[in-house]
Amino acid sequence: MHVAIGLVVLVASAASLAALARRFGISEPLVLTLAGVVASYLPHVPEVHPDPEVILLGFLPPLLYTSAIRTSLVDFRANARTIALLSVGLVLFSTFTVAAVVWWLLPVPFAVAVALGAVVAPTDAVAATGIARRIGMPRRIVTILEDESMFNDATALVTVRTAIAAAAGTVSVWKAGGDFLLAAGGGAAVGIVVAYLLAMLRRRITDPVLDTTLSFLAPFVAYLPAEGIEASGVIAVVTCGMVLGHGAPAWQSAASRIAERTNWRTIQFILESVVFLMIGLQMRAIIEGAWDSDDLDHRTLIVAAVAVVLAAMLSRPLWVFPVALLSRKLGLSNADVPLSHPVVVSWAGMRGVVTLAAVLLLPADTEQLPVLKLLALVVVAGTLLLQGTSLPWVVRRLHVRGPSRAENALQKANLLQQATAAGLAELEKRITPDTPPGVVETLRDRVTWKTNAAWERLGRPESELATPTAEYRRLRLEMLRAERETVLRVRDSGGADYEILQYVLSRLDLEESMIDRFDETEEERVEPLAAPAAADSCAHLESAPLVREPTEPDECKECIAEGYTWVHLRMCLSCGHIACCDSSVGNHATKHYAGTGHPVMRSVEPGEAWRWCYVDELLG
Repeated sequence: MHVAIGLVVLVASAASLAALARRFGISEPLVLTLAGVVASYLPHVPEVHPDPEVILLGFLPPLLYTSAIRTSLVDFRANARTIALLSVGLVLFSTFTVAAVVWWLLPVPFAVAVALGAVVAPTDAVAATGIARRIGMPRRIVTILEDESMFNDATALVTVRTAIAAAAGTVSVWKAGGDFLLAAGGGAAVGIVVAYLLAMLRRRITDPVLDTTLSFLAPFVAYLPAEGIEASGVIAVVTCGMVLGHGAPAWQSAASRIAERTNWRTIQFILESVVFLMIGLQMRAIIEGAWDSDDLDHRTLIVAAVAVVLAAMLSRPLWVFPVALLSRKLGLSNADVPLSHPVVVSWAGMRGVVTLAAVLLLPADTEQLPVLKLLALVVVAGTLLLQGTSLPWVVRRLHVRGPSRAENALQKANLLQQATAAGLAELEKRITPDTPPGVVETLRDRVTWKTNAAWERLGRPESELATPTAEYRRLRLEMLRAERETVLRVRDSGGADYEILQYVLSRLDLEESMIDRFDETEEERVEPLAAPAAADSCAHLESAPLVREPTEPDECKECIAEGYTWVHLRMCLSCGHIACCDSSVGNHATKHYAGTGHPVMRSVEPGEAWRWCYVDELLG
């Protein structure tokens, strides 16, 4: 009972603190760690001594898997060289840099110093990318930080185990190199095999509950066999997750994908919050154990703690900058990438869950073990405090910005337009003489509504008139509320079986969850909106002017003649004619193209600078 109550309190506290940090836009790992440190000094709070197997098997595989299934395999391939240099080269460089400092300051064998260096070398994806997304870093930086943190775990854990074996005198240099290759290659092979075996099962499973259950097993099914053949379970889990995530649209049903995303986000939130709180809760016992050590004076302990934190933090820029400059000089990296990006990457070196797991691997008879544990947790707390709090300032100071919300909205609208066009083309091919016209019209209206909803978010209408899709959303939500109240009254009166009631309520919930919320921020309203470069070339966009003198400024004369109210205005770049968008009742911009063949129009809404080719259906 005491254990159960402790777990409930731990999870509830971690979730509450994480929610509070999100509410105020503060780094969750930092808040949770500091809260754990404070709580460890409160009376009646028990000491936390996590079992290493619990962390390595219960926490690490699920956390790695939930990051891996959301990782883009395409982006990973595009940045593979950079990720390899960070996840392997940087980890080894940081390991031996910290090891040299520890060996110089503390009376420990060099192999033990290497083990500690490997413990504090890997960065934590949660700490870095949580800040990255909150402050808006470029997507390439976020991708590199996420993928690096997944694969550097494997390098660090293999190095820790090799160093422990070396301290015991049971490993040679050649064996260490062979073990590393086996860990990497064997782990990747196991991950790929497991992924495709699970994919074969998923193709035959349509029940979201069964598919989600299979998903919960995936990280452990990949991790355990890899560890069993002395390969890297970490790499196996990451590889398996990336392959399954990439193939999910083909291997899973839509309902299964939705259920998997929701469940894994919940698991990730709970595990991450608990881990960082546990890091803080251990601090008091570890500090007291190291402080009371008879073999080390307090001055040396403090100097060692400061030196190790600095070595862990500074080894990252000492590796990143020379490698970035050398890659640029050799033509191995994009010369257009500004030098501010390596600065941000080098400063995003917060440590976390893997350091906690790795330090628990050190044998109980390791020399100066309490001191080594303290140094590891000081690096976690120090990097979260120093780098975690200063990283937003560094990003703002360097003017490093990711894609704006407005640009994201524009790209979403463009992609939805292409998808809708493909869907409508397929619909035309599938229509038969027996197809009811009403069905065809309903299908056309649904897909067109979805695309128009995305385009409407880009407009800046001066009037307060709600757009058609915003009105649809408002009215349909009111209808759903009334429908749900009716079903609940039937439930309360006992007028229908519970199973039937649950079916109807779930259908209403599903429809409500599919209605876009159209929450537009002030940033989107004032930010100039320009289209990204089109993925394909378009002769019409290249030859069309960027602007021209309009013939009817600020009004659609067709709407005025027909008594309609337009939503947004567009201008033909061939003749300057102003007409309304497809979200408007008249659809006069599209009708103008149909009647004249003029291929390119542009938005004339304030702050917008994008064009659209009707012929090639491309944004420019």
